[in-house]
Amino acid sequence: MHRIVILGGGTGGTLAANRLRRVFSPSEASLTVVDQDDCHVYQPGLLFVPFGLAHLDEIVRPRGRQLHRDIAYLQDPVDHVDIAERRVHLGSGQVLDYDVLVVASGAVLAPEETEGLTGPGWNQKAFTFYDPEGAVALAEALEWFEGGSLVVNVVEMPIKCPVAPLEFCFLADWFLQQQGVRDKVELTYVTPLDGAFTKPVASHRLGGMLEERGIELVTEFNTGEVDYSGQRGRIVSYDDREVAFDLAVVIPVHNGAAYVARSPGLGDALGFVTVDEHTLQSSASPHVFALGDAAAVPTSKAGSVTHFEGEVLVENVRRFLDGRPLDASYDGHANCFIETGFSKAMLIDFNYDVEPLPGRFPGSVGLPLMKESHLNHLGKLLFQWLYWHSLLPGRDIPGVHSAMPVGGKDRREPLESEVTTT
Repeated sequence: MHRIVILGGGTGGTLAANRLRRVFSPSEASLTVVDQDDCHVYQPGLLFVPFGLAHLDEIVRPRGRQLHRDIAYLQDPVDHVDIAERRVHLGSGQVLDYDVLVVASGAVLAPEETEGLTGPGWNQKAFTFYDPEGAVALAEALEWFEGGSLVVNVVEMPIKCPVAPLEFCFLADWFLQQQGVRDKVELTYVTPLDGAFTKPVASHRLGGMLEERGIELVTEFNTGEVDYSGQRGRIVSYDDREVAFDLAVVIPVHNGAAYVARSPGLGDALGFVTVDEHTLQSSASPHVFALGDAAAVPTSKAGSVTHFEGEVLVENVRRFLDGRPLDASYDGHANCFIETGFSKAMLIDFNYDVEPLPGRFPGSVGLPLMKESHLNHLGKLLFQWLYWHSLLPGRDIPGVHSAMPVGGKDRREPLESEVTTT
């Protein structure tokens, strides 16, 4: 019997485990999922909590209940992985031997790595919506916010869902208008990137949308310190630029899981697992694979990426255990719904080599790409149902596959003005 151990019970670990159970019967492989808690968070839903559009009881469920029968779930922190011995050492002292290890332990927020951020103003003047507690605290702060400087600051890349901070800006613009105080608020987006997004064409489009809404864009700002000592807070860059705020929404530094750093050879300097970007097999050991936010691949750390990676990873675990060549077909496919406020959203679809393009997804009669629409907003809302009932259980979503579709896209070369970052 093959022994397959999966570290992480979030999106990647859960869908991988459920897909692997469809491939291997209980007599062919034991499947064990390990995580340190039993709270599975639908992370896209955190964006809506600060605006009263979602509540935690709608987006948090027990991890173990998302797994198929005959998949063991252990609630135990991981101490370290011994790659040479093919063993996982848990915090309780238990040791798990494996034939295949799947690392899916995501990315971890590290606000303490930014000087001053977790000081006396944390969750009073500065908040994050990237975890449940922060999202709830931010909701209360926004309810009472009547004017001043609202700053959204990405401290460092990479982060989970790179479009989420932009979505927050767009929804804040909508929310403040609904509250009747938008004209009293200076809204600013501060990013370490040289534009609004990582892909030039999308960056140009999104930067224009910020400008249309009166949201200032501050680029190439590498946050070194957050200072709460004055009446207003200050975000200070390493080159001594400053952005003052009355209310700050901060997306902190992201690292890989701490146990990766304690496991020699497993990860990079940030604790993300180094893998072949097409097969998702570890560069440290052929017995190790990784997916989702835990994997160091040159594409977005987003739920869609995890979904598309999962198809290839499961096939490669099967091939590896059968002694066959691996499938090198993962192309970096990612897509993201970008909420833009007023019940509209934009959809982008891209991969390692292809920029987000206009057109339709997944084909000529699908959802509009690179364009705001109510249909895309409905698509984002529908995805929460698909997440719990299709993606996590390991079912295929009709018409949506790991390889980026080319049908329905406008493949013309972008105009020079479209790739100029703002």
